[in-house]
Amino acid sequence: MAGRVARERLLVAERQGLKLAILCRTAAIAVGMFWLTVGLNLSGFTPNLMALSALALFAAIGIASYVVIGTRYERWWLKYALYASDIFGVCAVFVVIPVSQSAPELPQILAFRAFGVQFLFPLVAMACLTLSWRLVAWSGVIAVTGWWAAFGLAIAGMEQRLSWGDLSPEATASEYLSLFLSPDFVGYGTRLQETVLLMIAALILALAVYRARCVFVAQVEAELARERAVRTFGRFVPETIAERLASSRGALAPQVRHGVALVLDIENFTAYADGRPPEEVIETLGAFLARSAEAISRREGVVISFTGDGLLAAFNTPLKIREPERAALDAASDLLKCADECGFRVRVGLAAGKIASGRVGSEQRQAFTIYGDTVNRAARLEVLAKDVGATVLADAGVAGKARPDDLLKPLGEQKIRGFEAPLAVWSKQMTALPDGTAN
Repeated sequence: MAGRVARERLLVAERQGLKLAILCRTAAIAVGMFWLTVGLNLSGFTPNLMALSALALFAAIGIASYVVIGTRYERWWLKYALYASDIFGVCAVFVVIPVSQSAPELPQILAFRAFGVQFLFPLVAMACLTLSWRLVAWSGVIAVTGWWAAFGLAIAGMEQRLSWGDLSPEATASEYLSLFLSPDFVGYGTRLQETVLLMIAALILALAVYRARCVFVAQVEAELARERAVRTFGRFVPETIAERLASSRGALAPQVRHGVALVLDIENFTAYADGRPPEEVIETLGAFLARSAEAISRREGVVISFTGDGLLAAFNTPLKIREPERAALDAASDLLKCADECGFRVRVGLAAGKIASGRVGSEQRQAFTIYGDTVNRAARLEVLAKDVGATVLADAGVAGKARPDDLLKPLGEQKIRGFEAPLAVWSKQMTALPDGTAN
């Protein structure tokens, strides 16, 4: 799904870039037409009507291409055809337009020597705006092809062609100048050198555009992962915790990590709800669970799910924290206080060990879950708390990190349903402070 979304966004960016390139192209044509009319008139030359007509045609082609972008008339090959026409059009200028209007008899090869291939570089560079590395590479190939084709046409009628190979190794300065300034000098080596440099530049630009696309796709995928994380946990944890989860690379990937599972349930909730209006029950329950989620988040825990009148939380997965057992014990104390303030009595099961976690569901609807023996043990300890009259039950892993003020006392080994061997269990009771609050 992320790849599809990235491709769709990249396509939008390509279209916007192509529109920008066409606008730049149109502006360049407008400057050219201004020069061929106003500029040449001010310089005392007569505007070339054929050149003006060609520029007007190219401007019309560009405007038509701009209009169809994003419509049902758009075709993938249109941008390639547009750039090919532009490049071939510039190359044709070196063959068709006389070097000088006042001296039309000058050989056309002088246009290549006086102006050069640099007029094609802006066209290749402009292709980068489209974010299509293929179009950039295509522009380079077409530029080299068009330049050599124009060069071939320009020298086709020449009776004699001189090049650097006609210069002897012992040539004098006068011989060098005589060859270079000769109207028959075509400079095959120069043409080869400039087209090789043009192609190298085009390939480098194509590689740069390809890298930019990779960065773009990676950013889109990271953004989508962040959105998924925030959607998954945004209802259960504060925004700051959700942002940490979103920015933690691989936090939601399937993994097994040491952590603590916390299971909370309200005592006698069925009896509490019986006889009360549903609106009152839901409002009170919602307020308590919201405060409980905040209390767990303050200890860097993550609420995995709400289970009717209770919840399941995890410490050290998917968000890494230090001392998850300590954080879970502190969170349990906070939950007891919160329950007392809301008029509830709760039972809490705490278990430490390996916890498997990861996303489950379809592409359209996903949830994060934890599972394994540790989670099952926490759930069984919460149930056992009812039988032994305890408020909080913890296993050995959690109790090993307790402090004296946690008021945990050993209950010895207890038989727990679903586990063959008895488990050592520690309990924590609610105690009243002098001011009447609960601890």
